[in-house]
Amino acid sequence: MRYALVAETYPPEINGVALTVHSLETGLRARGHDVTLIRPRRAGETRPGPHQQLTSGMPLPRYPGLRFGLPTAGRLRREWTRHRPDAIYVATEGPLGWSALRAARALGIPAATGFHTRFDLYMRDYGLPLLQRPALAWMRRVHALGQATLVPTTELRDALQALDFDAVVRLPRAVDCGLFYPARRDPALRASWGVHGDAPVVLHVGRIAPEKNLQLAVRAFRAIAEVRPDARFVWLGDGPEREALAAAHPDFIFCGVRRDEDLARHIASADLFVFPSRSETYGNVTLEALASGVPTVAFDYGAAREHLRDGMHGAAIADRGDTADADARFVAAARRIAEDSDLRRRMRLVAREAVLGLSPAQVAADFDGILQRLAHTGKRPHERHADHRQPAPASGCE
Repeated sequence: MRYALVAETYPPEINGVALTVHSLETGLRARGHDVTLIRPRRAGETRPGPHQQLTSGMPLPRYPGLRFGLPTAGRLRREWTRHRPDAIYVATEGPLGWSALRAARALGIPAATGFHTRFDLYMRDYGLPLLQRPALAWMRRVHALGQATLVPTTELRDALQALDFDAVVRLPRAVDCGLFYPARRDPALRASWGVHGDAPVVLHVGRIAPEKNLQLAVRAFRAIAEVRPDARFVWLGDGPEREALAAAHPDFIFCGVRRDEDLARHIASADLFVFPSRSETYGNVTLEALASGVPTVAFDYGAAREHLRDGMHGAAIADRGDTADADARFVAAARRIAEDSDLRRRMRLVAREAVLGLSPAQVAADFDGILQRLAHTGKRPHERHADHRQPAPASGCE
């Protein structure tokens, strides 16, 4: 089969959308398909990678290093008339994704879309609540151009259906358990953080930005430090809030963006992962922490709802309207786990079991099946309701 994937972010950029698109692309190639990736040209980039087509783009406000693609429907119509894909997948709702869906519709090419980011909720986090409804309306309009909208959880599927999105289909995600592994824990790295003995290392992984609800992570760590003054707080990632956060909290350890084995080593060397975001559609880092044997405290959304068992792998905090109460329970859970070395040890031993059955190869097979159904019938694919997960193979700072 011949497929085209359209995304406005892609590795080496590090975010959930980029990494998910890359995983889907490599999975389709491993299954023998011809896959073309269409993405914006990066600043200074002259040549595309193999099987890639570059489009014009502009910098994305508040996201240094990222660009959004400019509309290119005419070019795509010409290209797809010459080399017609059997189906396309559009991962982002920007101008490039919009124009790709319009081109596909004009040529009668079936399309699936991916719903990765609650941009409507981001409007609230960035102090623009009046734009929440327009943002949601735009996303609904974009996804309506495809024959299926793919989401990673049952929770998100139900939420979008309640918001009048059509043809919402669950496509689970996976984690590379060969890369993220407890044995990558590095005593030398911990020592470089000033950690001694069983002093707990609290970790946050992700974009350091307002939408991540970072002040709650800070509050949780300060509560931990009251009972474990030897605790350290390590931050992986970068973003617009990093400079202010570092200035306000000089004891925090900022390690910047980490990739591949280095990222896995940093995660496995922690003792507690705190993930206070309320705006995630999934949260791949939750799976990476659990695969690394790191107990996790997160709100009961996305990956945490699907895989994190409260009291077993960490804490999944119910968040049903009383924000202050939920925040207090988040802080209390983080403190309870961090101060109890035996509890952390027990959770560490079983955390990985939560995600061992999530196979990237199975996700690629399911994705391929959805696209093939669209290509052959143009109709919405049926979800697979059975639990089809298969065991996966054992997969210094400032």
